[in-house]
Parts: sequence; structure tokens; C-alpha cells
Amino acid sequence: MRALGQISAAGLSMTAVLAPGSPRLPDVPERAEVLDACHDLSVVIPVYQGEDHLGPLIDELAPYTEPFTTPGGATAKIGEVLLVDDNGPDDSPSVMRVLAAEHSWVRVVWLSRNFGQHAATLAGMSSTGGDWIVTMDEDGQQDPADIGGMLDTALREQATVVYGQPINQAPHGALRNSASRAAKWLIAKVGGTPEVTKYNSFRLVLGEVGRSVAAYAGAGIYLDVALGWVARPAVTSPVTLRDEGDRVSGYRFRSLLSHFWRMTVTSGTRALRLVSVLGALLAALGVTVAIVLVIAKLAGSDVQAGWTSLITVMLLTSGAILFALGVLAEYIGAAVNMAMGRPAYLVVSDPADGPLGRTERAHEPGEAREGQSAATP
Repeated sequence: MRALGQISAAGLSMTAVLAPGSPRLPDVPERAEVLDACHDLSVVIPVYQGEDHLGPLIDELAPYTEPFTTPGGATAKIGEVLLVDDNGPDDSPSVMRVLAAEHSWVRVVWLSRNFGQHAATLAGMSSTGGDWIVTMDEDGQQDPADIGGMLDTALREQATVVYGQPINQAPHGALRNSASRAAKWLIAKVGGTPEVTKYNSFRLVLGEVGRSVAAYAGAGIYLDVALGWVARPAVTSPVTLRDEGDRVSGYRFRSLLSHFWRMTVTSGTRALRLVSVLGALLAALGVTVAIVLVIAKLAGSDVQAGWTSLITVMLLTSGAILFALGVLAEYIGAAVNMAMGRPAYLVVSDPADGPLGRTERAHEPGEAREGQSAATP
């Protein structure tokens, strides 16, 4: 007698009729059990001046290394915390060694020299193994308690990148906060990258997307721009920023300006296209002015000798130069994208079989599962 199998509409539960003595078919887990699996989180922290802040931050993360329930009802836990040594001026390496010795879930990634926050973050992301990657700063400004809400947002919106959106002012001072908002607005409007206003170092990234970005991103890339190349549209989740305390920021005016310039250069070629458009407009204006002046001359108007040809040649020449610069800039932009490692595509696993598929048992915030508390540690 042949074994007969029947697969349910859910596609995963199976019953079978077997002949006596036939080997038993393996049990297939119910769909709900698969979707209800715990989300494994990898936390990446680039370290530059963390000597005084890493200990308390690790203490705050420790309760989340046990399974906890997010406000939306998902189950998650931090499986690993990666501290990336970016060769800062203090004694952070000694602190990291102690923390790694005390906690089995803490690992240190050692860099050969100082490469900057984004490069250090990419190095940490490439070393992760979790379903999701959380990136956060070393200074304790970002609250680990907000991670659960960010995961709920990712599952609800089916997003592969979630940025923390502060509901309060960043404790950097009015001048720096205003300059940051102005710079992001300018790049969003001129550079054609509207998501730049969402960028934040407190991120939740789907693991396979984050590790892929870390693998192909070239030198000098702005991390969030690289994520935008392959990720679904980014979303935000409300978070509360805390005071940095007595920590002195590692960013000076020169480094902030360099940060802004790197974001501008890697954001796209829209500004370069504007140069081409401006050149075409000037050339068209030159032709128009020439036609108008010729008609005026034929109509008997008094046109100053030599001025007609001079203004026409200037407009046409300026337009041709700008247009040529714009075309050349497009080729340079394409070469820059290749140098930065921008891929033509990214192949990922079936979202329904990955972390984004584990939404069947999730609830709205404040609504707990049966027999479980919705509170986080």
C-alpha cells in the first residue's frame, strides 16, 4: 500500500496514511509555531570614547539577553553584543576586554586603526549572526528599552530598516541640532534622497540585508545611503534620547563637515543633473536672445553694435560648458557608484520564511498574548 499524504491549506501541517511497517514521516511544525519563533538580535556598538559608558550600557542590555516580549507581543532576545574598537584616545580597549571576559554574549571586534563610526559599524555588522542587527552609540544616549518598539514597527510595516525617531531634542546644543536639520533638509531636496531626514545611528536592520551591505560597501560610503540602495523604504519608530552626561563629543567642526560632505557625495547624482539642466536653459536663452535681437534689428530698432553677438556667444558658450560638465559628471557619478560598491540587485530569502514572517502572533502595543505579560525587562 502506498503512503498517502495530505497537506493542509496552511501548507505546513501534514497527516499521512501508512502501510504497516512503513517508516513514519517526520513531523512538520505548524505554521504558527514557525512564525512564533524568537527573534535573535545582534547589537553593534562602535567604540571610540567608551571607557566610562560601556559598563553601564552593557548592564542595561543584559536583561534583554533572555527572551522578552515586545510591546506588540513579539518574542525577542539579544544573542550577542559586538563592541567594535575604533582606536579612540581613552582606555576603552581595557574595558572591552573585561566586559568580554565577564559576559559570554559580548564580543570585541578589533580594528587596526581609527576608520570612523560608519566603517566601524560596518565591520561590526559583517561579524553578526542574528536575525536582526541593532546599531547604537556607546554613550548611553539611546535607550535599549526602545529596541522592542523598533522591532514591532519592523514587523507591522514589513520594513527591513527602522530608524529611531527622537521625540525630544538631541542633547547636542541648539546650533548643532539646527545645522543637522538644515543639512539633512538640503540633501533631501537637492540630492533627491528624501529618506535622509530619517537617518539616525540608532537603527534596526534585517540581518541578511545588513551583512550584505557590509560585504559590498566601498571605502568612504555613508552607511545609510548604502542601506537605501537595497533595503525597502525605511520607516521610523519613536525613541527618547538621554543626556550624554559629561562625555565630550568626538565630533569637531571639521569632522562634522566631512560627515556632511560624504553624505552629499554618496547620496546621488541629482545635483549633477541640475548642472546639465542649467546649461541647457542657458543655451536656450542664448538662442532666444539672438532671435529677439535679430528681429528687433530688422524691425528698425536701435541695437548697439557688437552687443548682440557678444551676449549671444556668452550665453551659448556658458550653456554648452555647463551642459558638458553635467554630462561628464554623470559618467563620474556612475564610476563613483561602482567604486562605492553599489550593487545592481540583492537576492534575499523568502520574507515569509524569515524574521518578517513571524507576525502571526504579534499584537498591537498594550495587547498581551494569552498567559504572557507585554512588559519588557
